Amino acid sequence: MAVMQDKVAHARQIETVLAVENLQTEFKTKAGTARAVDGVSFELKAGEILAIVGESGSGKSVTSLSIMGLIPSPPGRIAGGRVLFDGKDLTTLSDRQLQDLRGADLSMIFQEPMTSLNPVLSIGRQMTEGIKQHLGMNSSQAREHAISMMKRVSIPAPEQRLKEFPHQFSGGMLQRIMIAIAMSCNPKVLIADEPTTALDVTIQAQILDLMKELRDNTGTAIVLITHDMGVVAEMADRVIVMYAGQKIEEARVEDLFRRQRHPYTIGLLGALPKLGEAGEVGDTELQEIPGVVPPLTDLPPGCRFSDRCHFATAKCRAEMPVFEAKAPDHFAACWHSDALETQP
Repeated sequence: MAVMQDKVAHARQIETVLAVENLQTEFKTKAGTARAVDGVSFELKAGEILAIVGESGSGKSVTSLSIMGLIPSPPGRIAGGRVLFDGKDLTTLSDRQLQDLRGADLSMIFQEPMTSLNPVLSIGRQMTEGIKQHLGMNSSQAREHAISMMKRVSIPAPEQRLKEFPHQFSGGMLQRIMIAIAMSCNPKVLIADEPTTALDVTIQAQILDLMKELRDNTGTAIVLITHDMGVVAEMADRVIVMYAGQKIEEARVEDLFRRQRHPYTIGLLGALPKLGEAGEVGDTELQEIPGVVPPLTDLPPGCRFSDRCHFATAKCRAEMPVFEAKAPDHFAACWHSDALETQP
């Protein structure tokens, strides 16, 4: 038995379940065409947790919606690239084919539970619909499975709450319902877009443990989109840093925290709060990255981070840096990666 478990674990480590190749997603706006995702590529292995981080507007959520085939058209469209899952290019599938995958093999925890659930359908109806469709259970079996999932995400009195409607739940409770729905069919790939938003720290820890348990028991691969670098350090195997629609750094999580190869990543980690001694104001003052993410319809030439970067030179402002290996399994798009020193 132990030998078989080791073989399964090894297979999970090497099997690629999702491959994103040169993904490009754009939106038509009054100001022009905004390319929200510009040439993003990555692979996801079975049982792996991949974190995608960056400021609001960096393209994290649009990347996840593109994978799921949920970009509203118009004004949006996938302008190029491929998303390969189980040998199929998801960008070429029909809506019906995508619906058969969503909620079963490919599932997502959405960022805004208030707008992701149907306000006129009961929670029970919305939870059991996918369970019956994808797991082949009858109504009674689906109800019991839904109750079990609600208990796993710490929702009290689940038998009663199945009869209730979204407006009768708090934002945090709705987030837990979304998580229960997304995990109920043991998907091969789970995309979690800020899954612990609006949850207190105790429930956050329970949800993260539940996601790890799903990964450990079923080999589910997880794409974790978050602003919380503490969650990244706790959960992720690998990290992608995005800025203005592009991937600018990628590394194993321990390597990224040990040595950053892009000034933007240094800024993100430098902005984390640090505990200091009483009275040591300087030690507790938060650092910040100056400026804002540039509008996608008016991007600067060269490196898109150059107008906010104190390492920037004339070359940075004129030439787009190449995304390339800077160390084993550590990639970045910066002309000055080798000269950067990690912030204390």
